[in-house]
Amino acid sequence: MQGNYSVRIEKFAERHFIKSFEKKYKSHWDVTLRAIIAGLERIDLLITTSRAETICDVDGIKIIKTEFRVDRTQESAKTSGNRCIVAWNQEKQFVSVLLVYCKTDIAGNNETAEWQRIVKENYPEYRPIFN
Repeated sequence: MQGNYSVRIEKFAERHFIKSFEKKYKSHWDVTLRAIIAGLERIDLLITTSRAETICDVDGIKIIKTEFRVDRTQESAKTSGNRCIVAWNQEKQFVSVLLVYCKTDIAGNNETAEWQRIVKENYPEYRPIFN
């Protein structure tokens, strides 16, 4: 079923890496964030593209990793290294933005393991999905 989903950017996501995007890209970030939200409102369509993938699907909640490009940059979504981690609750028609980051924001050799650790530490409600 296709439909508009409610999108909420979680406080943790706002306080951390989003702040660095705001500082670095100024007004271009506002346009980019609106585009990210618009895409997530139609996540059922976004997931059918190469810019999004389902990481896990447990008890009706899907953890999705998406790629995006910042407005007015020359990089593609794929090559930019910019990622969004979201929790999609299809039943409640709701998308929570858990993390927005650039690959260079994530320490360590394993990007996936690191962002999963960050999500588990900061969102206890999603911790069981990764176990």
